[in-house]
Amino acid sequence: MHARRLLTSTLGSLALAFGLLGAGTATATPAAAAPCGFYETGSDAYYNHCTSDGSRVVIKVEVAWAPDYERCVAPGRTWLGSADEIQGAHYAGRTC
Repeated sequence: MHARRLLTSTLGSLALAFGLLGAGTATATPAAAAPCGFYETGSDAYYNHCTSDGSRVVIKVEVAWAPDYERCVAPGRTWLGSADEIQGAHYAGRTC
């Protein structure tokens, strides 16, 4: 039991350390290494459509102080706008 707790704690610490190291370079991260779906950097909002079939999908973009909208995105990273303006984005359930 003690070994399991030690292993879990160590793995958690390593994940946190690598996450903090990666946070400073998020704007220089290639699309393949970016997380899938919606994410933000310090100043920008992105949607990364991860696929191996080349499909384009419709996402719903949630905007602060403006109407939400839908957008067709290709595979890879798509810039959505300022992180101050974009609150989120998610797959709308269809291709385009």
